[in-house]
Amino acid sequence: MTVLAALDVSKAYGDRLLLGGVSFTLDDGERVGVVGRNGAGKSTFAKILAGAETPDTGTVATRRGARVAYLSQEPTLDEKKTVRASVEEGLDAWITARNRHEAITETIGKEAHASDAMLAEQLAAAGEVERLGGWERSHEVDRVLANLGILDVVDRLTGTLSGGQRRRVALAQVLVGAPDVMLLDEPTNHLDADTIDWLERYLVDSFRGAVLLVTHDRWLLDRVADRTLEVESGNVHSYEGGYADFLSAKADRMALQERTEKNRKNFLRTELEWLRRQPKARSTKQKSRIGRAEAARDIEAPREDARVELSAQVTDAGRAVLDLRGIGLKVPNGDRWLLRNFDLAMTTGDRLGILGPNGAGKTTLLRALLGEVPVAEGTMTLGKRVRVGYLDQQRAALDLDTTVFDTVAGAVPSVDKERIDPRSYLERFAFDGNAQKKKVAALSGGERARLALARLLASAANLLLLDEPSNDLDTDTLSALEDFLSTYEGSLLVVTHDRYLLDRVTTGILCFEGDGNVTRYAGAYQAYASARAREEEHRRAAKNAPEEIAKREAGKAADRAAKSNKPALSKNEQRELDGIMDKIDEAETAAAAVEAELADPSLYAGGQESARVPAIRARLEAARGVAAKLTSRWEELEAKKATT
Repeated sequence: MTVLAALDVSKAYGDRLLLGGVSFTLDDGERVGVVGRNGAGKSTFAKILAGAETPDTGTVATRRGARVAYLSQEPTLDEKKTVRASVEEGLDAWITARNRHEAITETIGKEAHASDAMLAEQLAAAGEVERLGGWERSHEVDRVLANLGILDVVDRLTGTLSGGQRRRVALAQVLVGAPDVMLLDEPTNHLDADTIDWLERYLVDSFRGAVLLVTHDRWLLDRVADRTLEVESGNVHSYEGGYADFLSAKADRMALQERTEKNRKNFLRTELEWLRRQPKARSTKQKSRIGRAEAARDIEAPREDARVELSAQVTDAGRAVLDLRGIGLKVPNGDRWLLRNFDLAMTTGDRLGILGPNGAGKTTLLRALLGEVPVAEGTMTLGKRVRVGYLDQQRAALDLDTTVFDTVAGAVPSVDKERIDPRSYLERFAFDGNAQKKKVAALSGGERARLALARLLASAANLLLLDEPSNDLDTDTLSALEDFLSTYEGSLLVVTHDRYLLDRVTTGILCFEGDGNVTRYAGAYQAYASARAREEEHRRAAKNAPEEIAKREAGKAADRAAKSNKPALSKNEQRELDGIMDKIDEAETAAAAVEAELADPSLYAGGQESARVPAIRARLEAARGVAAKLTSRWEELEAKKATT
């Protein structure tokens, strides 16, 4: 059943048409993703559906009684309210329904005989409470705040929070309300990978309403969306499935469009030749044919959007790029350790992703490599020929008063003006002649991100430090960036929550785990996620180990009591016990050797796992199995010996 519908909606700013007669329906429980280029009108579309903006023409309607919650990119919160009070606003409808039920129940309790009308009202109020999530919803606030990583600021005023924290508070407010429809504009901004993973699972497994997601997080789209909308040139195209299905279906649509345009041009060419051969006096049939030709001529050809083509010249860095030994970093102007005893060796071709919660020290590490943050302990060595390029989150290196052209041609003198004209170079980044004349201050967030990339890649750096490079980039530019980075001939350290980018680009992951600890994982994001899942299984097993050990020991004690009249170990078992520790050492050494082989960066070159990886993993599991079996046998022999 349809819960929200837009009919013939149009919106323009001046002569710029964003939406032209768009119609759309959202059904109960449906999950819809929205993609498109920066400035195409995605956020405007969401605002109109939410009622936050009025369309020029057309209407938007919601089913009677349906509640719609909207998360904007720049949420507005009451700065004088605490985080808890702000989030609890999302429960307003539930609190109203519960209070109504309590009031009518109290009234009935005072009456000697409750009327049928009063009982019906009580039943209706109870039904409304159930529809809004049940009778125990107050605990939702703490649960959602904890999962979004802001439970520790629950008593602070929202006016004292950072921009990222405010976004999380606004998202929590929407989630706890359990509305019938959630319209979320870039909900993963300022979230780390683990929090995004929780949000993804919440939307798939827990939330029962309908969702519309405006997002560039393609991993999220693939796992959540039933349908994907593309806002393009005033139109909204609908595709079944998530991001991967959207790419495939769009390619088919573009191929059909290209064939149609080719047929139109061929038809026009044929008709023009016919017209040149005909006399001036024409029959009715001839006039009809002329009309068809004129109609075909007047069809507007599909507009080709500028494509982003990233490229860079990379200087040779040599084999050794970076060597960190025992590095320690503290919070600037504080005593808390972000890193302790951190070692890292990078060679040419290493592309490492950096993950971890906000505030763990990811950006601080990049700034330390630039010399902007002092190292508290340890040594840091860059290769002699290493040339570092840095892209910061805020794009602060851009001068707002400079033109786009001068930003690249003037601020980056390494652009070869004889072989690469700055104008042609900027066109690769979708900046045409008019855009190149603009001041940086006049650019959108996405355009500034593209310009910062253009400026960075013109520097011929062979070690790129990228801090959230996917922020503000549309999916087309992200795809171009990934294509470039996956074949980049230098080395890379990238801080990002974009799991799709990590999976395509990286050869390893550095995971900041808090308390100064960082773990390096071999392979791209999926290999990292699998390793983390195995670690979690081991932690759960270890947590249950005391009980299992107690049971096992009780069983062994019973066996020992039953066999107390027999010798504890035979001669063969004693010889086996005497030599088993050497065998365990050999087995663990063999497993460590296979682990080192699996960590070889060459196995993950180009962002893809080598075909050898599954076989190596199988050997590793087998080696670990041998070590575990020997250890279990040693425990068994030692326990048997103890009965002597």
